[in-house]
Amino acid sequence: MRARGGRGRPLRIAVIGGGPGGLYAAALLKRLDPAREITVWERNAPDDTFGFGVVLSDETLGGIEHADPTVYRALQNEFVRWDDIDIAHRGHLLTSSGHGFAALGRRRLLEILHARCAELGVRLRFRTQAPPAAELAATHDLVVAADGVHSATRDAHADVFRPRLTTHRCRYIWLAADFAFDAFRFEIAETEYGVMQLHGYPYSRPSPDHQPAPDLHADASGASTVIVEMREEVWRAAGFDELDETESVARCAKIFAETLGGRALRSNNSSWTAFRTVVNARWSHGNTVLLGDAAHTAHFSIGSGTKLAVEDALALAACVEEQPTLTEALAAYESERRPVVESTQRAAAASLRWFEEVDRYLDQPPRQFAFNLLTRSRRVTHDNLRLRDPGFTDSVEREFGCPPGAPPMFTPFRLRGLTLRNRVVVSPMDLYVAEDGVPGDFHLVHLGARALGGAGLVMTEMVCVSAQGRITPACTGLWTDEQAEAWRRINDFVHTAAPGTAIGVQLGHSGRKGSTRRMWEGIDQPLPEGNWPLTAASPLPYRPGVNQVPHALDRAGMRAVREEFTAAARRAARCDFDLLELHCGHGYLLSGFLSPLTNTREDAYGGPLANRLRFPLEVFDAVREVWPEERPMTVRISATDWADGGTTDEDAVGIARAFADHGADAIDVSTGQVVPDQQPEYGRSYQTPYADRIRGAVGVPVIAVGAISSWDDVNSLLLAGRADLCALARPHLYDPHWTLHAAVEQNYQGPAAPWPDPYRAGSRKPPTGRTDAPKPRLSLLPRA
Repeated sequence: MRARGGRGRPLRIAVIGGGPGGLYAAALLKRLDPAREITVWERNAPDDTFGFGVVLSDETLGGIEHADPTVYRALQNEFVRWDDIDIAHRGHLLTSSGHGFAALGRRRLLEILHARCAELGVRLRFRTQAPPAAELAATHDLVVAADGVHSATRDAHADVFRPRLTTHRCRYIWLAADFAFDAFRFEIAETEYGVMQLHGYPYSRPSPDHQPAPDLHADASGASTVIVEMREEVWRAAGFDELDETESVARCAKIFAETLGGRALRSNNSSWTAFRTVVNARWSHGNTVLLGDAAHTAHFSIGSGTKLAVEDALALAACVEEQPTLTEALAAYESERRPVVESTQRAAAASLRWFEEVDRYLDQPPRQFAFNLLTRSRRVTHDNLRLRDPGFTDSVEREFGCPPGAPPMFTPFRLRGLTLRNRVVVSPMDLYVAEDGVPGDFHLVHLGARALGGAGLVMTEMVCVSAQGRITPACTGLWTDEQAEAWRRINDFVHTAAPGTAIGVQLGHSGRKGSTRRMWEGIDQPLPEGNWPLTAASPLPYRPGVNQVPHALDRAGMRAVREEFTAAARRAARCDFDLLELHCGHGYLLSGFLSPLTNTREDAYGGPLANRLRFPLEVFDAVREVWPEERPMTVRISATDWADGGTTDEDAVGIARAFADHGADAIDVSTGQVVPDQQPEYGRSYQTPYADRIRGAVGVPVIAVGAISSWDDVNSLLLAGRADLCALARPHLYDPHWTLHAAVEQNYQGPAAPWPDPYRAGSRKPPTGRTDAPKPRLSLLPRA
């Protein structure tokens, strides 16, 4: 049995991989317990390194300062710091300030960590391939696998770690320039082969009062990392797949000659590669644990690789120190780090996709393009960009067309004959409190309160076009005149009490998802009794063995449903709704025709997308014909099913384009809820990229939905050109006056967010109890 330290802490530790994460983990673990015997295996020589400069955040540096002041002081003496981001595109160079970066050469970072490990007594074995992790695990208390994105440890135990590797669509190459950029620079080159982009930042910059330890290849002018990136098809079309390293480097320098001032680029065993996102279901196996790129990767465009590895090392060392057993330590390490890493990976994925699809944004106005780039990961937002650089943000708002003093969300928007006073939509929310389809006082209060709360457009829940088309017995409808009169009462209140607020109706048919209990009684569960027959595109139950098998609509059934929609639309017009939305998402009847997972028909209404669109378009055309010409009509779709074999990105664009061609004034872009085994990628604003894609590809206004939770999110999405309107549901359940409160918090008092006269006294935020009041003296000073 191997000896162990106090409280069962490991004494003998093996580290596989001598990159920043592995070295820093070794140094910290040794510093916390000098009795530990720690060995680092690194297959390369000590002066070998790949890549050039690395960027660390102030947050990461703060952790290093606390954990090891010696390493922090050494890093402080080497860092190049700067605040600006330059964005060059189509002859425009726009600069945004106040961002705060710190970088140094990767080689110098490794030298500092080598020295610290040697000083502490860590054994460094260079030019030595580590034994397999299983062998090391038998002779060591802890094995730290920091062996990178191509981790042999992870591959050897794939059955336990269960890695998921995703290779992306761009090729990129790491290079360096022997001069220092003044800022973090993004450059877009539109070539005859396609779009190419440069990411560049300084990592060595001599100054009069300090000469940092130079990069071995840099000259006296400093040095910068330069990454050149482009889509795979562009890379091949340009012939890079046939060039060797020297030829590739020279070609890149020529493409970006103006940015480089005619200077050459240099490489260091640089090769073109496609980024791979690494995700593992587990990070530890027995006494072996993954760290850094072996455990996870995040795209370089948010500068996260070294940062995450160093933070992993900090957390691992701390957890080993704090927990009574190694098993508990490794569990605590993963529990602490996984949420942080997953958040970073979501941001990195958004950034990666932005650069993969940058050609969609090339025609944006210059300042909007720059703002879009800066906010691509959703970590930089309108509000914090305003704090960093108010002048830049003001210029973007002016270009967008914001009225003087108005944030983007309070910029009016016109749909056909309807002008919305602001860009906030109260999203449709099923309430399940109607009787016989008749909306009652609860609906009046619910919709009326949110209309008084300042939103530009308030949407009803899905209003069913027939009794058979209900989701639950408690859904509202528009198949009778009694229901219509009840809706008119609500609309009259909204138009009278909240003048300027528009109210829209969402018409739909439940399809195979009908005849179920109310949400809080068992979501998607059939009624215990009194079920009614269901109809759908195909005879596929929503949950086999749980929900009933629907009847596949024949031509006569489709004609009947179409007439139900048009009858409901006529009633909606007489009720004085301002806007009508056709629900073609979430797996309900019309959505069931659109998705290949729910439409298996072999007639003219099944098969290719054009056929699957046929019936939903017939319904849309019929409704548009009876809906007043001056009033807008929108369509809600599910842009992905979040399931293999479902609606593709190309399908979503095709669906949106078809409805736009038939006269839809906007597309309300939601996702999922089509099949029960969906796997959504939840996260803040997680559905908005689909709206963004449709807006760019089709040119139709879009309504973005999906975990948009703050007015800062709304402003950011609008100003970046990713959406025209933003629909929010849960925030309006939490706060019916969400829009008015957003205006108060942004010091906006203009016409796009008027307070109702009876509520004006509440238009200032109430004071709260003071926490910064002077403290009373409770003791005497000691006598001299």
